Amino acid sequence: MLSMADNHKIKNIYYMLSYAYQTLRETGYAHVASEEFDNIHDLFAAILINGVKAQIKRGLHRDYIPSQEDISGLRGQIRVSETIKKQTRLKGKLTCNFDEFTENVLHNQVIKSIIFLLLRHGNVKPQNKKMLRKLLMYFIHVSDIYPFDIRWDSLKYHRNNASYRMLIEICRLTVEGLLLTTEAGTHKLAEWIQDEKMYLLYERFVLAYYRRHHAEFTPSASHIAWDVTDGEKSNFLPTMKSDITLQSGKRKIIIDTKYLGETMQSHFRHNKKTYLSDNLYQMYAYVKNSDKNNTGNVAGVLLYAKTDEEITPDEDLFISGNKISLKTLDLNRDWNGIVKQLDKVCEWLKC
Repeated sequence: MLSMADNHKIKNIYYMLSYAYQTLRETGYAHVASEEFDNIHDLFAAILINGVKAQIKRGLHRDYIPSQEDISGLRGQIRVSETIKKQTRLKGKLTCNFDEFTENVLHNQVIKSIIFLLLRHGNVKPQNKKMLRKLLMYFIHVSDIYPFDIRWDSLKYHRNNASYRMLIEICRLTVEGLLLTTEAGTHKLAEWIQDEKMYLLYERFVLAYYRRHHAEFTPSASHIAWDVTDGEKSNFLPTMKSDITLQSGKRKIIIDTKYLGETMQSHFRHNKKTYLSDNLYQMYAYVKNSDKNNTGNVAGVLLYAKTDEEITPDEDLFISGNKISLKTLDLNRDWNGIVKQLDKVCEWLKC
């Protein structure tokens, strides 16, 4: 039986996904959010079930795929040299090239492969397994592919298949975040999404939350210009881009999300802990370059995801006239607790 903290974690991962991928809110959000999950595999199965069911109602994406086949009659373009070489004409057939309008496209192949992956390797409860098998009936004309052979950057989106973006992202998280290779060469599912994937999800979630609930602050991931002397410029300065910027009138908050294994650094020689230097230097650079006139109207927030450390960041500092806060968001709390923490971050804008 899972602990209360683990139950919160699974449920909050779902909430984070639902904010990060708005389409999820349109595909059985209330139904899935009310379910209890024993593990992360079951959560991903439930998300795919609802998402794929909604896609089936809209219709599986189809596209024209180039094909070559020996057929009786004429279709598309006759391949004369191939027909002669293979002597298909003697059999009453012609070798033809043609475009076939089919659902056997890469997007559907990816979804089918992940459904199989969860059925074969996931710890999925029986009712969800039953539903996954039913969904496979709609993919009987779709080819099987090996999950590790998927080239995610080759999946393109346009007006006719835009609804697949969220489903494909969930599939990618399943493969890259849940699947690990053992020494024996077999595969097993890890208990949680790997940190590098959670970092991206965490960043996207926080921005999406503010966009949905605090649109009055025009949340965005904006670039920050270097405060260089007039007339000077360099082609080699690195780009500064905030994860999230909130603004109200003359006041601005720059938020940088951090999903790390450790939120404090240890100094064994002096037996003490301090904030992570690089993070604090980075935020200081963001704030001071953004507040070119030293008005104090620009604040910075380093928003860490909570770890199991005894000491985690929770402090408001005023450095060179600007407020810089180091805060910890506890993703293992109940959802209302997370909301309160996120809302508190932007209270300074209302002053």
